[in-house]
Amino acid sequence: MDDRFNTTAGWVLFSGIVALGLSVLSGKYFHADKEDRPEQLGYVIEGVEAEGAGGGAAAPDLGTLVAAATVEAGEKVFAKCAACHTVAQGGANGIGPNLWAVMGEPIGQGRGGYAFSPALSGHGGSWTWENMDAWLKNPRAFADGTKMSFAGLNKPEERAALMVYMESMGGAPARPAPVVAEAAPAEEAAAEGEAAAEGEEAAPAAEAGA
Repeated sequence: MDDRFNTTAGWVLFSGIVALGLSVLSGKYFHADKEDRPEQLGYVIEGVEAEGAGGGAAAPDLGTLVAAATVEAGEKVFAKCAACHTVAQGGANGIGPNLWAVMGEPIGQGRGGYAFSPALSGHGGSWTWENMDAWLKNPRAFADGTKMSFAGLNKPEERAALMVYMESMGGAPARPAPVVAEAAPAEEAAAEGEAAAEGEEAAPAAEAGA
């Protein structure tokens, strides 16, 4: 009995010594001191920006999109609406109302007695370019409870083109003006420097002519 106990105790002690030795040995080769950690972990791939960096270019404003849109492009987009709407003058209401000259009219009113949902008829305001853009983007977000099941047009270029086409079908309010981007300070300084240099070059020439 004593021999078995002594043997077992010996093996346990030996195992402990081996484990302790391995722990000390591995600590010399594999350590995680904060001083030795690199400031930036992982590999950096050139040409790929970190998530959230830069922010990307801002989307064009509504006025710029409308100025660039064409009636022809808008007519193609209207094909998505043709199953429910007519747009020609005197066209009949269908699943949705006739859209001739709708731009600028009160929202959810008139249209030959078309039965608008309370969500739309009670919305208020008129079909400005901004309201129509919001409506075409997401009808349910614009008027929660609307009867229109169309999910909306995600691309702002398509919405602008469709509104330009609708403008050609009965008119519309004045278009929104494009937003002119302000020049960066560096670009302004460079432009001023070029103008000053041109003025200095022109002055000797003027004196010589005189």
